[in-house]
Amino acid sequence: MDVPGHEMAHLELEKLTKRYPGVVSVDAVDLSVEHGELICLLGPSGCGKTTTLRMIAGFLEPDGGEIRLDGKAISARGSVVPPERRNMGMIFQSYAVWPHMTVRENVGYGLRMRNVGAAERRERTEAVLRATQLADLGDRYPSELSGGQQQRIALARALAPKPALLLLDEPLSNLDAGLRADMRLEIRRLHDEFHDTSIYVTHDQVEALSMADRIVVMNAGRVEQIGTPRDVYDRPASTFVARFLGGSNVLSARHLSGRTVEVSGHRIDVGQGEFAPPGEEMSFCVKTHELELLPDGHPDGANTLPGVVRGHAFLGSHRDYVVDVGQRLLVAAPPALDLPAGSKVRIRFHAERCRGLVH
Repeated sequence: MDVPGHEMAHLELEKLTKRYPGVVSVDAVDLSVEHGELICLLGPSGCGKTTTLRMIAGFLEPDGGEIRLDGKAISARGSVVPPERRNMGMIFQSYAVWPHMTVRENVGYGLRMRNVGAAERRERTEAVLRATQLADLGDRYPSELSGGQQQRIALARALAPKPALLLLDEPLSNLDAGLRADMRLEIRRLHDEFHDTSIYVTHDQVEALSMADRIVVMNAGRVEQIGTPRDVYDRPASTFVARFLGGSNVLSARHLSGRTVEVSGHRIDVGQGEFAPPGEEMSFCVKTHELELLPDGHPDGANTLPGVVRGHAFLGSHRDYVVDVGQRLLVAAPPALDLPAGSKVRIRFHAERCRGLVH
């Protein structure tokens, strides 16, 4: 398939800042995005990720810092390039497709606005329609199509003008779960095919983990961690990242010595991560599925805590147990294990899967 070649851009954010009365929405964010990368800005509502994206697009003017595209400042003190001159494609939560235009007219709209010649406009429109699997729907109107197909139109329309940078603001949030799963794969496929440099904003960890080359985890306007999906999932840099990415328990502890901590009066070995000075408070994290739920009195009690079952939920592939060990723990156990509330148990920690945290 002949797909029109796109530009790839290198994006740099340096001390990027946006303030509103009483709050710093984006607080001195530094980020370097390589040519052809797909970067996810991941975080809860209000963390500053969409504000960051809107400053990159030029819809908001920063209060401090600089944005550079291929080494050229597009936003700096006293000098802001308007959105229409930034050569960026933007995809929003709402599909924002023109209801009175056919699919083909929607996709070609941006090319016409850029005064691309008729022959080239047709060629690029048809190539992008094929790439987004819309070629057979070109003469239909958006109202005749599903939500997933309408989001494909938005993608195709953004890709057709060959943007230097593709910006996506929670584009799948209006789709149902099944369509979201399909569109995650589709967006990643199109990224690999077109090689656009892309910034993708989401609060959904599954989207970020399954699609990104690197994830930027944001909290309260600041960057908590930048890394590959495996990095941020397996090696969270803070208690916030460990909790937000899900599947992790974060326990309060006191560092004893070496890699040993005290939890609720019991000694637990923690195999990796950062440790507070001996005698000081810290935390450690462990995934719910990396804990072992044992009956009370199990002969091998090494690296375990005693606990009491407070409840559980059957989820088909496993059961989620809430266990009180002096702190609340969530433990994923085999579905056949059915222990009533009040059961005494022991929770085994595998030291190599426990990670010390001091932030």
